[in-house]
Formats: sequence, C-alpha cells, structure tokens
Amino acid sequence: MTIKKFIIHLALMALFVILIFGGVLLWLKFYTNHGQKLVLPQYVGIAVVEAEEDASDRSFEIIVNDSIHKVGVPGGIILTQNPSAGSLVKENRKIYVDVTKHVADLIPLSELRQMYGREYNSKKQELASLLINTEIKGRRYDPGESNHILEVYLGDKLIEGRGGRTEGIQIEKGATLSFIVSGTGGGEIEVMDFTCQILSQIRTIIEMRRLRIGNIEMRGVVTDQSNAYVIAQDPPYEEGKKLPMGSTINLVVQQDKPGSCN
Repeated sequence: MTIKKFIIHLALMALFVILIFGGVLLWLKFYTNHGQKLVLPQYVGIAVVEAEEDASDRSFEIIVNDSIHKVGVPGGIILTQNPSAGSLVKENRKIYVDVTKHVADLIPLSELRQMYGREYNSKKQELASLLINTEIKGRRYDPGESNHILEVYLGDKLIEGRGGRTEGIQIEKGATLSFIVSGTGGGEIEVMDFTCQILSQIRTIIEMRRLRIGNIEMRGVVTDQSNAYVIAQDPPYEEGKKLPMGSTINLVVQQDKPGSCN
C-alpha cells in the first residue's frame, strides 16, 4: 500500500468516526430533551388571543372550556386555567381555560318577581344576587308604608308600575334599575270634622291620616280626658280643605257631650 492510499484510508476512517460521534451526540440530545417537562406560564388575566400565540410558541395548545359573563370585564379574558400556572407539563400539553363572554347575559323582566309595591331594601338584595344594580331616583308621597316601590325604570323607560309591566324587556347583568319609592313627606290630607267625637276615638284616626295632635285645651272640669268630647279644633274644619302630612291639630275638649251634638 502506498503512502497516498494510506492517507486516504486514514482520512475516511476519521470522517467515519466524526460522523458516528456526531450522530451519537444528536441522539443523546434528542433522548434527553424528549419528554422533558416545561413550566406552564400564567395565562389568567390576559386575552385568550395573546395566550394562544404564546402557548403555540411553547408547543402548548389553548382549549376554551367555557365562557362566563363577568360584570365590568371585557370579553375574551382568561378567568381560570387548568393546569395552573407554574405546573410542570410535557410538550404539546393542552391547557383548558374559562374566558369572559363578549356579550352580557340577559334576564327577561318576566322572570323577575314583582317589584311594584315591594319594600325597596329587600328587593335590592334580591336583585344584587342576580348581578342587577339598583338606585333610588326619587321619592313620592304615598298613603301606604314608606320605602316601597312605586315605579321601576331601565334607563329612562318605565318598565313596571301601578299599571303593570312592559312586555319584552331584557335586562343585562350588571345593568342598573332605577326606582321611585314611597315616602311620607310631601303629601296632603283632607281635614276631617272632629267636633262632637270622643278624644280616644279620634286619636287613631288622626295618626292614621299622618297628622299629629298638638295642644289639648280643657273647658270646665275634665275628669276623664280619654272620654271627653271635642268641641273645637284648629285649624278648623272646612269642606275640601287639606293640610300637609305631619301637620298638627290643636283640640278643645269638655267632659260632657255638647247639646249641639246629635
């Protein structure tokens, strides 16, 4: 064998060894990387579109499991993820997420319990559980109990009141209903003629009409005020005359029934 052929053979052997060594290194790299676990990033709170791009770069796949309405949060934001952030996962892992809805859930007015005539605070709590906000936009005198609902508005539209409900109304979760509620102030009541009546009998009538008894002047000897007769009142009775709610009526009484009374 000539020196030239020896050198060629030696070069070929060296090349063979280099190829074998390089192949072994590549195999070892593949073997050690294959199945290695990766740390899962935090995707909660970011848009699902951004999460999908990031996950794709890391060999993960985002799977939207459910969409949920969240008041005040724009649509497409990730609320939960499974597995959670920081978990060690393999390549090509599927990540299941819940995201916010783009369109708010709607509640038909017909599915809500009657609001007209109900006490405002209890109805406020009931609606809050359905994610419907409430506010009092005004008060109006009503002879019934105070703080009871007289009218319900969605925006500027009257949707429920004494005349019933408006058909076909849909209320978004997170929307605000405005209420007109009853109050004891601001109203007027017609004055009654209390003369010739026993004091104990008219006390309840006066209180029920949201008036108050002021001074009680006694004429003559009065031994039993409760059974004394009213002989005058101030303001005096006039047909059709009205007093503001909460007004005071002063009375004059005597023990015996006046002769002018039937």
